[in-house]
Amino acid sequence: MRLGFELDPRLAADTLPVGDGPLCRVLLMNDQRYPWVILVPRVAGVTELYQLTSAQQRQLLDESMRLGERLMAHFAGHKLNVAALGNVVAQLHVHHIVRYRDDAAWPAPVWGRHPPQPYGAEGAQARVAELRRLLDLG
Repeated sequence: MRLGFELDPRLAADTLPVGDGPLCRVLLMNDQRYPWVILVPRVAGVTELYQLTSAQQRQLLDESMRLGERLMAHFAGHKLNVAALGNVVAQLHVHHIVRYRDDAAWPAPVWGRHPPQPYGAEGAQARVAELRRLLDLG
């Protein structure tokens, strides 16, 4: 990992910290309508997947697959949306969103469909603790 990793301020403002995996910071999107977790490789200055080393690419894929499998099993979703857009926040980050056929945005993407519905303090604390247990992040 390159020294100097800092989380983009927009990501920090829109999410709740869950913990750190071997490569990625794990964040919960602060929108209670969806189980929505973001992986951010803790590598400074990276905006694209190809900028990671081969080992980091494999580690990101491993962390993403593990996260996706656990989210879908735990939340019993109909579809897992995985995306790394970077149009608003350039820092490389990968969204993992559990979707349901009856969710607020289905079948469209979640971006820009509805304003976020932030977790309340207790709900946020409970969901972060739930994810830490689910992902073995202590």
